[in-house]
Amino acid sequence: MEMNNVFENLPVDLSQEVIERIASNPDVRIERIISRGHVTPEGFWYDQSETEWVILLQGTAEIQFEGEAFVRHLRSGDHLVIPPHQRHRVVQTSLTPVAIWLAVFY
Repeated sequence: MEMNNVFENLPVDLSQEVIERIASNPDVRIERIISRGHVTPEGFWYDQSETEWVILLQGTAEIQFEGEAFVRHLRSGDHLVIPPHQRHRVVQTSLTPVAIWLAVFY
């Protein structure tokens, strides 16, 4: 059994957001997401069929939910549950330190 650390072995090339599957089974998927200034493209909303629990482990980020006029400011340790089909978008992620997320889809 191999042990890993979510803060280590960060990719050198972060020109694109990096999504790495850490573990999964037919019902659950766990991903490490590394963002460095990445945002959701203007006009696009994520609309997922799964529930997502996400925690920001490092950095800062801002998430907006469709129908809300405000954004939610996240800092290290903040987490939330995104119900299925709750449309949302990421409007900011920090450059330094990079934003490291842990997302659990179920």
